[in-house]
Amino acid sequence: MKTKVLNVLTILFGLLMLNSGLNKFFWYMPEPEMSEAQMAAFEGLMTVGWVLPLVAIVEIVGGILIAVPKYRALGAIVILPVMVGIFLEHMSHAPETIIVPIILFVINLWAIIDNKEKYMPMVR
Repeated sequence: MKTKVLNVLTILFGLLMLNSGLNKFFWYMPEPEMSEAQMAAFEGLMTVGWVLPLVAIVEIVGGILIAVPKYRALGAIVILPVMVGIFLEHMSHAPETIIVPIILFVINLWAIIDNKEKYMPMVR
């Protein structure tokens, strides 16, 4: 049962990351309201022309990988730095919206913990 729940959650997580990454290239979703601090941070990312496309590619690749059970361990590690950034952004600029990033971060950590045996050769 635990595996089925993790499968469903990581597929949804992967689709969310895929959608978020594609939106950074095609801008098909409306932008949420942002505070001045969030706008300044976003404009800074837009000024450095390579950051947003890099984040988008990581979200797309990580989203696809984490949604496929065979590659879930790799996808969870690929998407982890982006999730840390999302969590810190919401925590510092919009703490009232932190619940969704916390849920996504927990799903990502669950996928990592569930696949910990695959990471052990890297730390030995």
